[in-house]
Amino acid sequence: MPIVPDTKDWTWVTRRPCPECGFDPDGVTPDRAGALIRGAIPRWRDALFRPDAGQRPGDDTWSALEYGAHVRDACRVFEGRLALMVAEDNPGFPDWDQDRAALVGAYAQADPHRVAEELEASAAAVAGAFEAVPREQWERRGLRSNGSAFTVHTLGAYFAHDVVHHLHDVGA
Repeated sequence: MPIVPDTKDWTWVTRRPCPECGFDPDGVTPDRAGALIRGAIPRWRDALFRPDAGQRPGDDTWSALEYGAHVRDACRVFEGRLALMVAEDNPGFPDWDQDRAALVGAYAQADPHRVAEELEASAAAVAGAFEAVPREQWERRGLRSNGSAFTVHTLGAYFAHDVVHHLHDVGA
C-alpha cells in the first residue's frame, strides 16, 4: 500500500499542545526554536543509526530513514521561507510537495549516516537563522499558497513542532 499524503492542516500546533507528541508551543519564540531544533539532533542520529532505520513499520508509514530525510529537507525549506519573510513584505511561500520530494530524493534508499550528517547541518543552519532574527522582526508575515498566514514567531513554533513530532512518529 502506498503512503497516503497527509492533508491535515497542522497550523493549530502554533496555538495549543499537540496531543500526539506532547509539543507545547507556549513560549516557543524564534530565539528558543533554535535550541529545540538542535536538541532533537542526537535523537535523530539515534533513530537513523538503528538497525531497522530503513524498514517501514507498515506499508503506509515512512521508515525512520525516510522521516529523517524529510526533516533534513524540511530544514532547508523552512530556512528559505524564513529568509523570504525577513527579506520581503508578506511573501508567498513556494509550494513544497513533501511526498514528491521523498520519491525524487529516493529517501528510502538513502544512506542513514549521510542523512544524519546532512540533517545535523541543515538543522543547525535553520536553528541559527531563527536565532538571528531580531525581536522587532518576529511579527513579519508570510503566506502559504493555501492562505495560511505565519509570522516569524509562529513559523518557528510550527517548524519546531514538525521536528519533534516526527521523532514521535519514529519512536525516538
